[in-house]
Amino acid sequence: MAERRRLGVLVTHPVQYFAPLFRELAAKGGVDLTVYFAHKPTPEEQGAGFGVAFEWDVDLLSGYQSRFLRNASARPAADGYAGYDTPEIADIIHRERFDSFLVMGWHAKSYWQAMRACWSKGTPVLVRGDSQLGPDGPTLRAWARRITHRRFVPRFAACLAVGIRSESYFRFYGARRVVRSPHFVDNVHFARGAATADVEAVRQRWAVPDGRVIAAFVGKLVPKKRPLDLIEAVAASGRRDLHAVFVGDGELREACRRTAERLGVAATFAGFHNQSQLPAAYATMDVLVLPSDARETWGLVVNEAMACGTPAIVSNAAGCAPDLVRDGETGYSYPVGDVARLGLHLDSVASSPELRQRLGDDARRHVARYTAEAAAAGVLEAMAIAAWERAA
Repeated sequence: MAERRRLGVLVTHPVQYFAPLFRELAAKGGVDLTVYFAHKPTPEEQGAGFGVAFEWDVDLLSGYQSRFLRNASARPAADGYAGYDTPEIADIIHRERFDSFLVMGWHAKSYWQAMRACWSKGTPVLVRGDSQLGPDGPTLRAWARRITHRRFVPRFAACLAVGIRSESYFRFYGARRVVRSPHFVDNVHFARGAATADVEAVRQRWAVPDGRVIAAFVGKLVPKKRPLDLIEAVAASGRRDLHAVFVGDGELREACRRTAERLGVAATFAGFHNQSQLPAAYATMDVLVLPSDARETWGLVVNEAMACGTPAIVSNAAGCAPDLVRDGETGYSYPVGDVARLGLHLDSVASSPELRQRLGDDARRHVARYTAEAAAAGVLEAMAIAAWERAA
């Protein structure tokens, strides 16, 4: 029997998009996995930016071995470096003798505590992330960061890139080895939920009249996601049969409401939806719109929509655009902030039910390759690289 390799993972907190990856890795015969969480968020902390306190209504902890660490931060879960501080991770790494250790970035103090412990112990460090340089390549800020990032990025045994732009990001900062571990959602879960959704009931709840085409935004109503662009684009399209729906909440809700009223755009603000509610929402909308700027390093709502057979119109600044959006096939992309171009795409999809059906079918087929299995395969490849390097 092949020897089981011990893999430790550190994550700031339980994330709905990571749990299927951990379950998939734990199910592999050759992996002995333990996941460490730096913090267990309260409902209020979980709801930061969503406009409502909540707990995810899906199981994030079963199917793999995990442990919550003590967060010593004075401001637990606060944005920035200091919100996660877990000094005990160093002792764990020295004691457990992992064959490799995976961190989900380097933006928190906890990650650096783990990375430094691994490097002092000689434990290979893997990193998985979705940071990007943006659609126009490195900015002045990225070039400035290159001086510091090139001091530590080459020390990772392997960097796990979720897509095209994250691979470019790692290579720009000097990664020695880059392995693909794609961003994904549970495609089967979303497809099944969409197939059994009561679309008419959702339309009625959203107060969308018969014959209207629903262009929807899903996510936090915050500046980086540019939700106001959807309203302005609907107005620019000149179509009276388009209805904007916002699934989510946040600081820009009132600004969106006022703008829709001023421009005469029919809009519904459906509020926060938990995970179990999302498949029916995607099944009901005709097209998803993600207008975000480059701070949207991926945009997993696009994966979710496509898994439900819903096409997407995505700004070219969102990290997922080059991977998921094939113009005229799975949806459309457009220059971020160009509401006139976005309006033209909305006009196209609103004009043709046949086009929407074809785009949605192609989107479902395309996103089918973005799975937990594919992401886990990347982690296993990185672990093999680490083992080879350690033995050399």
